[in-house]
Amino acid sequence: MRHSTFEYARGDVHTNSIEGFVGMLKRGLNGIYHSVCKKHLHRYLSEFEFRHDNGALSDGQRMVKAVKSANHKRLTYRQMVDGI
Repeated sequence: MRHSTFEYARGDVHTNSIEGFVGMLKRGLNGIYHSVCKKHLHRYLSEFEFRHDNGALSDGQRMVKAVKSANHKRLTYRQMVDGI
């Protein structure tokens, strides 16, 4: 796609989805976290991927899905700091 020539789609292929995702990511990182370290970037990206993929759900439904996906695993502060 070449936006400079006003080309935004070729058949079924378009840039709206990725531009929407990147916009949501930027707003979230600037508005929620303010600072992101490279070491944990994959975790931030995973969170926003989950939000994007479950955008049609209500906040409550999204929370239930997130908790259920933990599969009774316990995340301690030590695990978060060590990146385990």
